[in-house]
Amino acid sequence: MRILIAEDDYASRLFLQKFLVNYAECDTAIDGFEALDAFLAALKSNKPYDLLCLDVMMPKFDGLKVLKAIRDIETERKTDPEKRVRVIITTALDKSLINHHSVDNLYETYLSKPIDTEKLKSIIQTMGLV
Repeated sequence: MRILIAEDDYASRLFLQKFLVNYAECDTAIDGFEALDAFLAALKSNKPYDLLCLDVMMPKFDGLKVLKAIRDIETERKTDPEKRVRVIITTALDKSLINHHSVDNLYETYLSKPIDTEKLKSIIQTMGLV
C-alpha cells in the first residue's frame, strides 16, 4: 500500500508519517501543489497512491482544491471507482464547513485534529487497507 500525506504543519506531518509507516510506504507533501505533483507522478509511474491523508488548510493551493483536481483527473482517466485514491480529510475545521464547499461525496471520511490514532487505525482497517 502507498500513502500520500499532504500536510503543511511539520509536527502533524511527522506524526502521521511515523504512525502510518507501520502500515505502508508513505510520501509527504507540504502544500497543495506538491500533493498534486506527487499524485500525478505516482500515476505516471504506474504506482498510484491507495490513500491520501489531506489537510484542508494548506498554503498556495488548499486541500479542497487539490481534492477536486484529483477527482477530475480520475474522471478524465476513467479510473474505476473501486481503484480511485481513498481520501481522509484531516483538519481542525468543523465538518459542516468542509461540506459547505460541495466536496462531501469526494472523500471517504473526515478526521478532526488532533488525530486520534486508534480512530485512524480503525478507519484504514475498515477501508480494507491493512
